[in-house]
Amino acid sequence: MSFTPAIIGEGYSGWQLLRKQLPAQKQAYVATATLQREAAYFRQKISGAVTAGDLVSDRTLLKVALTAFGLEADLNARAFVRKVLSDGVAGTSALANRLADKRYRAFASGFGLDGTGLPGTLDKEFVDKVIADFYTRSFEAAVGETNSTYRLALNANRELTETARNSALTEDAKWFTIMGNKPLRTVFEKAFGFTASFGALDIDQQLQALKARATAIFGDSSVSQFSSPDRLEKLTRDYIIKSTSTGSSGSGAENALTLLRQATPGR
Repeated sequence: MSFTPAIIGEGYSGWQLLRKQLPAQKQAYVATATLQREAAYFRQKISGAVTAGDLVSDRTLLKVALTAFGLEADLNARAFVRKVLSDGVAGTSALANRLADKRYRAFASGFGLDGTGLPGTLDKEFVDKVIADFYTRSFEAAVGETNSTYRLALNANRELTETARNSALTEDAKWFTIMGNKPLRTVFEKAFGFTASFGALDIDQQLQALKARATAIFGDSSVSQFSSPDRLEKLTRDYIIKSTSTGSSGSGAENALTLLRQATPGR
Protein backbone atom coordinates (compact mmCIF):
# COMPACT_ATOMS: atom_id res chain seq x y z
CA MET A 1 0.00 0.00 0.00
CA SER A 2 1.38 3.40 -0.96
CA PHE A 3 0.81 6.76 0.70
CA THR A 4 0.95 10.15 -0.99
CA PRO A 5 1.30 13.20 1.28
CA ALA A 6 -1.87 15.30 1.21
CA ILE A 7 -1.26 18.92 0.24
CA ILE A 8 -4.37 20.96 1.06
CA GLY A 9 -4.45 24.47 -0.36
CA GLU A 10 -1.47 26.46 -1.55
CA GLY A 11 0.70 29.41 -0.60
CA TYR A 12 1.45 30.20 3.01
CA SER A 13 -1.94 29.00 4.30
CA GLY A 14 -1.32 25.61 2.67
CA TRP A 15 2.11 25.50 4.29
CA GLN A 16 0.60 26.14 7.72
CA LEU A 17 -1.84 23.26 7.24
CA LEU A 18 0.96 20.95 6.12
CA ARG A 19 3.03 21.84 9.18
CA LYS A 20 0.15 20.91 11.49
CA GLN A 21 -0.30 17.56 9.77
CA LEU A 22 3.41 16.86 9.33
CA PRO A 23 4.02 14.28 12.11
CA ALA A 24 1.05 12.10 11.13
CA GLN A 25 1.70 12.36 7.40
CA LYS A 26 5.38 11.55 7.75
CA GLN A 27 4.64 8.57 9.99
CA ALA A 28 2.18 7.18 7.45
CA TYR A 29 4.62 7.70 4.59
CA VAL A 30 7.56 6.11 6.39
CA ALA A 31 5.43 3.04 7.14
CA THR A 32 4.94 2.25 3.44
CA ALA A 33 6.21 -1.12 2.29
CA THR A 34 8.73 0.20 -0.22
CA LEU A 35 10.50 2.49 2.23
CA GLN A 36 10.54 -0.16 4.94
CA ARG A 37 11.93 -2.74 2.53
CA GLU A 38 14.72 -0.44 1.33
CA ALA A 39 15.63 0.61 4.86
CA ALA A 40 15.70 -3.01 6.08
CA TYR A 41 17.92 -4.00 3.16
CA PHE A 42 20.31 -1.13 3.92
CA ARG A 43 20.54 -2.06 7.58
CA GLN A 44 21.20 -5.71 6.74
CA LYS A 45 23.74 -5.23 3.94
CA ILE A 46 25.59 -1.96 4.60
CA SER A 47 28.25 -3.47 6.88
CA GLY A 48 29.51 -5.38 3.84
CA ALA A 49 30.26 -2.14 2.00
CA VAL A 50 33.78 -1.28 3.16
CA THR A 51 35.04 0.31 -0.06
CA ALA A 52 33.64 2.92 -2.44
CA GLY A 53 33.25 0.21 -5.04
CA ASP A 54 31.18 -1.93 -2.69
CA LEU A 55 28.69 0.87 -2.10
CA VAL A 56 28.25 2.09 -5.67
CA SER A 57 27.86 -1.45 -7.02
CA ASP A 58 24.68 -2.03 -4.99
CA ARG A 59 21.92 0.21 -6.34
CA THR A 60 19.65 -0.08 -3.30
CA LEU A 61 22.44 0.68 -0.84
CA LEU A 62 23.53 3.61 -2.98
CA LYS A 63 19.98 4.95 -3.29
CA VAL A 64 19.47 5.01 0.47
CA ALA A 65 22.92 6.51 1.05
CA LEU A 66 22.57 9.29 -1.51
CA THR A 67 18.98 10.12 -0.56
CA ALA A 68 20.01 10.52 3.08
CA PHE A 69 22.37 13.31 2.03
CA GLY A 70 20.05 14.93 -0.50
CA LEU A 71 22.13 13.67 -3.42
CA GLU A 72 19.70 11.17 -4.96
CA ALA A 73 19.98 12.89 -8.35
CA ASP A 74 23.44 11.30 -8.64
CA LEU A 75 22.15 7.71 -8.43
CA ASN A 76 23.16 6.98 -12.02
CA ALA A 77 26.46 8.91 -11.81
CA ARG A 78 28.29 5.98 -10.25
CA ALA A 79 31.79 6.87 -11.44
CA PHE A 80 31.42 10.38 -10.01
CA VAL A 81 30.06 9.11 -6.67
CA ARG A 82 32.81 6.51 -6.44
CA LYS A 83 35.43 9.23 -6.96
CA VAL A 84 33.86 11.40 -4.24
CA LEU A 85 33.92 8.48 -1.80
CA SER A 86 37.34 7.05 -2.66
CA ASP A 87 39.02 10.48 -2.44
CA GLY A 88 37.65 11.07 1.06
CA VAL A 89 38.14 14.50 2.59
CA ALA A 90 41.67 14.43 4.01
CA GLY A 91 43.49 16.08 1.11
CA THR A 92 42.87 19.51 -0.38
CA SER A 93 42.77 17.91 -3.84
CA ALA A 94 39.97 15.50 -2.82
CA LEU A 95 36.99 15.93 -5.11
CA ALA A 96 34.53 16.56 -2.26
CA ASN A 97 36.71 19.42 -1.01
CA ARG A 98 36.73 21.04 -4.46
CA LEU A 99 32.99 20.94 -5.02
CA ALA A 100 30.97 24.01 -4.07
CA ASP A 101 28.14 21.87 -2.69
CA LYS A 102 29.38 20.77 0.74
CA ARG A 103 26.82 17.99 0.98
CA TYR A 104 29.34 15.91 -0.96
CA ARG A 105 31.94 16.53 1.72
CA ALA A 106 29.51 15.44 4.44
CA PHE A 107 28.67 12.35 2.38
CA ALA A 108 32.31 11.36 1.84
CA SER A 109 33.28 12.14 5.42
CA GLY A 110 30.37 10.22 6.93
CA PHE A 111 30.89 7.03 4.94
CA GLY A 112 34.68 7.13 5.30
CA LEU A 113 35.38 4.79 2.39
CA ASP A 114 38.75 6.23 1.37
CA GLY A 115 40.67 3.47 3.16
CA THR A 116 42.25 5.72 5.79
CA GLY A 117 40.14 4.67 8.76
CA LEU A 118 37.18 2.66 9.98
CA PRO A 119 34.30 2.97 7.50
CA GLY A 120 31.14 4.65 8.73
CA THR A 121 29.26 1.64 7.35
CA LEU A 122 30.43 -0.29 10.42
CA ASP A 123 29.16 2.34 12.87
CA LYS A 124 25.63 1.51 14.09
CA GLU A 125 24.88 5.09 15.14
CA PHE A 126 25.87 6.38 11.70
CA VAL A 127 23.77 3.72 9.99
CA ASP A 128 20.78 4.63 12.18
CA LYS A 129 21.19 8.30 11.25
CA VAL A 130 21.45 7.51 7.54
CA ILE A 131 18.19 5.57 7.68
CA ALA A 132 16.45 8.33 9.66
CA ASP A 133 17.64 10.92 7.15
CA PHE A 134 16.58 8.64 4.29
CA TYR A 135 13.05 8.58 5.72
CA THR A 136 12.96 12.35 6.17
CA ARG A 137 14.30 13.27 2.74
CA SER A 138 12.14 10.65 1.02
CA PHE A 139 9.08 12.20 2.62
CA GLU A 140 10.18 15.68 1.56
CA ALA A 141 10.68 14.42 -1.99
CA ALA A 142 7.15 12.97 -1.93
CA VAL A 143 5.82 16.37 -0.85
CA GLY A 144 7.82 17.89 -3.69
CA GLU A 145 5.98 15.75 -6.22
CA THR A 146 2.94 17.91 -5.49
CA ASN A 147 4.56 21.16 -4.36
CA SER A 148 8.28 21.78 -4.90
CA THR A 149 8.16 25.03 -2.90
CA TYR A 150 7.02 23.16 0.21
CA ARG A 151 9.77 20.59 -0.30
CA LEU A 152 12.44 23.32 -0.26
CA ALA A 153 10.76 24.92 2.76
CA LEU A 154 10.85 21.64 4.69
CA ASN A 155 14.47 21.13 3.74
CA ALA A 156 15.38 24.67 4.81
CA ASN A 157 13.65 24.32 8.16
CA ARG A 158 15.73 21.24 8.91
CA GLU A 159 19.11 22.12 7.40
CA LEU A 160 19.16 25.80 8.29
CA THR A 161 18.46 24.99 11.92
CA GLU A 162 21.47 22.66 11.96
CA THR A 163 23.73 25.23 10.30
CA ALA A 164 22.54 28.06 12.54
CA ARG A 165 23.32 26.03 15.68
CA ASN A 166 26.74 24.83 14.51
CA SER A 167 29.09 26.51 16.99
CA ALA A 168 32.14 25.19 15.13
CA LEU A 169 31.50 27.55 12.20
CA THR A 170 32.04 31.30 12.01
CA GLU A 171 29.15 33.40 10.72
CA ASP A 172 30.87 33.84 7.34
CA ALA A 173 31.47 30.09 7.15
CA LYS A 174 27.76 29.52 7.82
CA TRP A 175 26.84 31.87 4.97
CA PHE A 176 29.29 30.10 2.66
CA THR A 177 27.70 26.79 3.67
CA ILE A 178 24.31 28.17 2.59
CA MET A 179 25.76 29.54 -0.64
CA GLY A 180 27.22 26.13 -1.45
CA ASN A 181 23.96 24.28 -0.80
CA LYS A 182 21.67 24.81 -3.79
CA PRO A 183 18.34 24.08 -2.05
CA LEU A 184 19.15 26.42 0.86
CA ARG A 185 20.58 29.05 -1.47
CA THR A 186 17.37 28.97 -3.52
CA VAL A 187 15.27 29.70 -0.44
CA PHE A 188 17.40 32.68 0.56
CA GLU A 189 17.62 34.12 -2.94
CA LYS A 190 13.84 34.01 -3.32
CA ALA A 191 13.06 35.23 0.22
CA PHE A 192 15.58 38.08 -0.14
CA GLY A 193 14.30 39.12 -3.57
CA PHE A 194 17.38 38.18 -5.61
CA THR A 195 17.02 36.70 -9.08
CA ALA A 196 19.27 34.25 -10.93
CA SER A 197 21.64 37.05 -11.94
CA PHE A 198 22.68 37.31 -8.27
CA GLY A 199 24.95 34.35 -8.93
CA ALA A 200 26.97 36.43 -11.40
CA LEU A 201 28.36 38.53 -8.57
CA ASP A 202 31.77 37.86 -7.09
CA ILE A 203 31.50 35.36 -4.23
CA ASP A 204 32.52 37.94 -1.62
CA GLN A 205 29.98 40.38 -2.99
CA GLN A 206 27.32 37.70 -2.70
CA LEU A 207 28.31 37.20 0.94
CA GLN A 208 28.09 40.91 1.72
CA ALA A 209 24.77 41.23 -0.11
CA LEU A 210 23.24 38.34 1.83
CA LYS A 211 24.41 39.81 5.13
CA ALA A 212 23.15 43.27 4.17
CA ARG A 213 19.76 41.93 3.19
CA ALA A 214 19.50 39.88 6.38
CA THR A 215 20.23 43.04 8.35
CA ALA A 216 17.63 45.02 6.39
CA ILE A 217 14.91 42.42 7.02
CA PHE A 218 15.79 41.03 10.45
CA GLY A 219 18.11 43.65 11.96
CA ASP A 220 20.81 40.97 12.22
CA SER A 221 23.40 39.81 9.67
CA SER A 222 24.08 36.44 11.31
CA VAL A 223 22.98 32.97 10.27
CA SER A 224 22.78 32.00 13.93
CA GLN A 225 19.60 34.07 14.29
CA PHE A 226 17.72 31.38 12.35
CA SER A 227 18.00 29.04 15.32
CA SER A 228 15.05 31.12 16.54
CA PRO A 229 11.78 29.51 15.37
CA ASP A 230 10.24 32.96 14.82
CA ARG A 231 13.08 34.13 12.56
CA LEU A 232 13.07 30.84 10.67
CA GLU A 233 9.31 31.01 10.15
CA LYS A 234 9.50 34.59 8.85
CA LEU A 235 12.17 33.54 6.34
CA THR A 236 10.02 30.57 5.31
CA ARG A 237 6.93 32.73 4.96
CA ASP A 238 8.75 35.27 2.79
CA TYR A 239 10.12 32.47 0.61
CA ILE A 240 6.73 30.83 0.10
CA ILE A 241 4.87 34.08 -0.55
CA LYS A 242 7.46 35.27 -3.09
CA SER A 243 7.58 31.85 -4.73
CA THR A 244 3.84 31.81 -5.27
CA SER A 245 3.49 35.46 -6.34
CA THR A 246 3.65 36.28 -10.05
CA GLY A 247 6.59 38.16 -11.44
CA SER A 248 9.42 39.98 -9.73
CA SER A 249 10.88 43.40 -10.14
CA GLY A 250 14.44 44.39 -10.79
CA SER A 251 17.65 42.53 -11.38
CA GLY A 252 19.01 40.30 -8.63
CA ALA A 253 22.53 41.60 -9.25
CA GLU A 254 21.32 45.21 -9.21
CA ASN A 255 19.37 44.65 -5.99
CA ALA A 256 22.38 43.03 -4.37
CA LEU A 257 24.73 45.82 -5.43
CA THR A 258 22.30 48.39 -4.07
CA LEU A 259 22.37 46.61 -0.73
CA LEU A 260 26.16 46.56 -0.82
CA ARG A 261 26.29 50.29 -1.42
CA GLN A 262 23.87 50.92 1.43
CA ALA A 263 25.92 48.72 3.73
CA THR A 264 29.22 50.38 2.86
CA PRO A 265 30.25 53.17 5.31
CA GLY A 266 30.49 56.59 3.68
CA ARG A 267 28.38 55.65 0.67
